[in-house]
Amino acid sequence: MDVLERARLHAALADPHRLAIVDALALGDRTPQGLARFVGVPTNLLAHHLGVLEAVGLVTRRVSEGDGRRRYVVLRPDRLPELVTPAGIPPGIPLFVCTHNSARSQFAAALWRRLTGKAAESAGADPATRVHPGAVRAAARLGTPLGEATPRGYDAVGRKPALVVSVCDRAYEAGVPFRVPGLHWSVPDPVPDGRQPAFLAAFADISARVDRLAGALLS
Repeated sequence: MDVLERARLHAALADPHRLAIVDALALGDRTPQGLARFVGVPTNLLAHHLGVLEAVGLVTRRVSEGDGRRRYVVLRPDRLPELVTPAGIPPGIPLFVCTHNSARSQFAAALWRRLTGKAAESAGADPATRVHPGAVRAAARLGTPLGEATPRGYDAVGRKPALVVSVCDRAYEAGVPFRVPGLHWSVPDPVPDGRQPAFLAAFADISARVDRLAGALLS
């Protein structure tokens, strides 16, 4: 990154509200309304700040796969890794959720266990009959076999998690039956596409997010 590009990034962050937005997005995605509440600014002012951050490529917006009227603001931490200070979240066993628990939440739990050597769980509101074969192939190809993993519902979660991470817009918007801190990752569902590149892209997205979460929790 050349000096002019770096100057543009620093200029975009030379406002405490925009820096607070970046910190708020460091570990999870949020709606503009949620960001406005978190940062403590009206929505019209937030729109201005998001426009500045989007112009320099620090954030993007993603349409919800559940409620298509919603948008999620997603940080691009590769643009400024040394400047991001994630908000504090509790340590403990994370629970990763998506509606059918057949791909994305399975990826996340397996990646967490591989990266940290610590326990993680996954579940869904409407579990599928099996982990999607495309997910199994992608995980094995990328060195994180899913083994004997099977989808399960929330009622099968054995212990109260310390943190719930939704990797599915529909699961996040429907809510989960655990009164614990939560994060949302707006990761596109690879199952409707069904092709291997879609599963590999979801795996890569989740892998980067798991790395950041582990760094924040275990550093």
